[in-house]
Amino acid sequence: MMMTMNRRKSTEIAISTAFHVLHKLPPGDTPYVRAKHLQLVEKDPNAAIVLFWEAINAGDRVDSALKDMAIVMKQQDRAEEAIEAIKSFRNQCSKQAQESLDNVLIDLYKKCGRVEEQIELLKQKLRMIYQGEAFNGKPTKTARSHGRKFQVTIKQETSRILGNLGWAYMQQGNYQAAEVVYHKAQTIDPDANKACNMCMCLIKQARYTEAQAVVDLVLQRKLLGSDEPKSIKRAKELVKELEKCKSSSTILISSSNSLGLKIEDAFLEGLDQWMNHQWTPSRSRRLPIFEEISPFRDQLAC
Repeated sequence: MMMTMNRRKSTEIAISTAFHVLHKLPPGDTPYVRAKHLQLVEKDPNAAIVLFWEAINAGDRVDSALKDMAIVMKQQDRAEEAIEAIKSFRNQCSKQAQESLDNVLIDLYKKCGRVEEQIELLKQKLRMIYQGEAFNGKPTKTARSHGRKFQVTIKQETSRILGNLGWAYMQQGNYQAAEVVYHKAQTIDPDANKACNMCMCLIKQARYTEAQAVVDLVLQRKLLGSDEPKSIKRAKELVKELEKCKSSSTILISSSNSLGLKIEDAFLEGLDQWMNHQWTPSRSRRLPIFEEISPFRDQLAC
């Protein structure tokens, strides 16, 4: 009888473990675990948010609870609430969680159309890379996408952040600044998506010959992602836009050009100095990309 009970208990444990693995749930019966069950299994996001709040207030996996709650809030069109939650409770989270919280915050700013705050946070992340504080001072980090883990280098992360910064400038109609940023991103880790965005920036400034040269790189499959249907479709749309602008001699330069497009911003002006240095090994606290660029330090503080 004892053997039967032990066997039954082992079976129950195995089933429970399999269930948690299948639904990617942490083990236990804490507020955070119950919140994840509501989110992933019962598909009840509003009830999950209530329990995520409970977990945060109880100090139960605060790092994960705050991040997961903000993501669920965004999905429920409660992005403004999520922004305030992160700002209010991130001081209770570990240092290791701050970078991922910043990434969530950037997405929330984007969803809410809070472009100025998005730009400032992206600049802050670039400053952290310069200061050697990104990735907890390591040259790579482990990221996850669609359930798969992969390594991200500091070069790739810098290019990604610059690409997001360029997109934010485009939302402001600040195409000259966006062009500068996209150009620097492409020198680090070129791809078709950033090339298409840079092409659009050039079109908006009526620099059609340069725009054609950029989009040709995508059409000729010379960039990462050029073979993807989405990239091919967008490149062809840009070619049509170019032909239309050339035939009508339309000047599409944004009216904000008369204001200088903030291109005098020390942050953007410093990108030339910043990105032109070699990625060489370093023994200092700074990451390799930022070695021997101390003149840019004061500009980054602006």
